[in-house]
This record gives sequence, C-alpha cells and structure tokens, in this order.
Amino acid sequence: MTSFEPKDLSIGKLHSYLLSAVAPRPIAFASTLDAEGNPNLSPFSFFNVFSANPPIMIFSPARRVRNNTTKHTLENVEAIKEVVINVVNYDMVHQASLSSTEYAEGVNEFEKAGLTMLKSDIVKPFRVAESPVQFECKVNQIVKLGSEGGAGNLIICEVVKLHIDDEVLNEDGAINQQKLDLVARAGGSYYSRAKKGFFEIPKPLSTLGIGVDSFPDFVKNSMVLTGNDLGMLGNIEALPTEASVDEFVKDLGERYPNIKTATHRQKHKLARNYLSFGDVESAWKILLS
Repeated sequence: MTSFEPKDLSIGKLHSYLLSAVAPRPIAFASTLDAEGNPNLSPFSFFNVFSANPPIMIFSPARRVRNNTTKHTLENVEAIKEVVINVVNYDMVHQASLSSTEYAEGVNEFEKAGLTMLKSDIVKPFRVAESPVQFECKVNQIVKLGSEGGAGNLIICEVVKLHIDDEVLNEDGAINQQKLDLVARAGGSYYSRAKKGFFEIPKPLSTLGIGVDSFPDFVKNSMVLTGNDLGMLGNIEALPTEASVDEFVKDLGERYPNIKTATHRQKHKLARNYLSFGDVESAWKILLS
C-alpha cells in the first residue's frame, strides 16, 4: 500500500486523491444572488444533509487551488444569507457541468446553461425549474476552514421550504429513487448515475464556453435537442466558421445527400446522433448547415 502524509503532497495532488477516493458525492446546485441582485448558479460536490430537526444542509465552496481566489457563490451568501439548493438528475447534468464554467462576475449562469429561473416562495434566489427537488434555505453560519488555496468554507443552511416534482413521487408520497435519477461527482471527469454507474463529462473549457444564450434561436428553442444536448453544445469556445461548415457538409454529402435541404428537425436528430458520441463540433456543423 502506498502511503502519504498530506504535507508531503502538493495541494493539487492531495485534492485529486480526496475527490477520487471520497466518491461518489451528491451535488448541491446552488443558486444565489449578489449584492446587486444578479443571479448566480454553480454546482458543488462538497455537500450533504446533516440534520432533520432542524433541517440542515452543508456545502463548501473551496478556495481555488491554483490562485487562492474565492468563488462568487461564497461572496454572494456572505452578502445575502440565502441560497436555493437544487438537486441534479441525469437529464440536466451537462447543463449543471456547463454552469460550473468560471464566467465573469454578474454573468447569469441560468442563461448560459439554458436553465429556467423559477421564483422562490420565501428566499430571494431563484430555483432551477428543471431540478426535480429544490430546497429554499437560509444561511445560518459560514465556517472558514483556512485562508490558503484549497481551503473549504462550510455554508450551513437551514431548509425553510422544499419543492418536489410530483413526477418523482410514489402514490404514498415517498420519493421514487429510480424516477429521481440523481447523479453524483467522482474524481477527474467522472460522474456516477445512481441507477446506471459511472460516466464521463469533459470539464468545461477554461477559455469559457459560449453558453446556450449565444445560440441561434432555432437551436436554443429546439423541440428535439434535450437539456443535456444544449449543455454539450454550449461548451465550445466559438461557433464553427461558415467555411468549415461548408467543407463538412461537402464531405457529409455522400452519406447524407439531402443534408442541405433537410428540415431543422431532421438536422437536429442527426446532430443528436453525433452528440451521443461526444462529437460536439460535427453536431454544430450539421445544425448550422
């Protein structure tokens, strides 16, 4: 067995070991507001429920390892001590991943990820309409665990109202875990689907994905593409050029001779096929052809 003392490892290496070994971890999809009222949305896997009476959840936005900066979520709950914790199921996992992109302060991750803001009943931050369970919370306490990169900040939240989609409830009112279809985080690019096992999602681009709000309307409002499809499509630095689309369509013509005259619906179905193999660039070229 290989053994280490934490002091002998770089923070990045220790961080990697911790996240890979303590897994899978539930995801707190945290919605907050900044002091000016701008919405923010970000997922955190340092998260769990710790009490039922009172109903307490804790999640931890850690200081960034690479430059020791803090995340907008932490700054927001320090200013406005309220948060909505939304659960993440498989149908929205790519959108949740896209929202973890480090967009500039004031950028609305709901819009970037193509998710719907739903007004809360008690707290100010918005709920994620697509999430099957949403917890409106007051922040009781923030415990700072350190001042260096990698240090956690325990946000201790008390649930003041919860919302559960009827579609995930059994007749007796209990949550059906199969229907809930939660996902969790593991090490690296790995996630775990509760009823299926591990799968991978590429980490968001450090150069910032364009986001769903930058899509042409005929893509953004597609009746074929799913939320996960939109999340994948949003994680590119720029749309393909017209010349690259034309070249791709020319090469594609042998297999799909009618691609140029295909309807949006037909193109969207074909694009979904490419997305199922993780080929985002080709999917975009089909959509823009």
